[in-house]
Amino acid sequence: MTVSSCMKRNVISIHASDTVRAAAAIFVQKHIGLLPVVDDGKKVIGVVGLRDLLTLEMPDFVSFIEDVDFVHDFGAVETTRPEAESLDKPVTSILKSVFTVEEDCGLLRAYALMLQHNLHDMPVVNKKGELVGITSRVDIGVKILSSWSAVE
Repeated sequence: MTVSSCMKRNVISIHASDTVRAAAAIFVQKHIGLLPVVDDGKKVIGVVGLRDLLTLEMPDFVSFIEDVDFVHDFGAVETTRPEAESLDKPVTSILKSVFTVEEDCGLLRAYALMLQHNLHDMPVVNKKGELVGITSRVDIGVKILSSWSAVE
């Protein structure tokens, strides 16, 4: 079994020249958690996750506190938004490095890579490095588990 047997093929991506604001709009419209960033040749150059965008709004003090359980309400900070200057920067300004697998990658190897790199979703590329799909831990896990029904 390979990743191509369980990947999503209608992948939403964003071009490297698009803005952070455009990326946020895609997350809202498409209800996704990971957005591959591609160049003119549809090659994946990085990813932007929902967490990367929400970090733009998170108060700085959160990174200095080990445990935020005692903070019951962020108060006035809840209504702040990133400045327009941040939103109008190219999406490459918040780009994260990307781990991809080729579409003929075995499911256990792909799952192991996701565990090793703490990924929930991973872009899938063809031999040319072009984006052809996206897979998740759930996609891979369900595909593996579905083969267990044949075990007697």
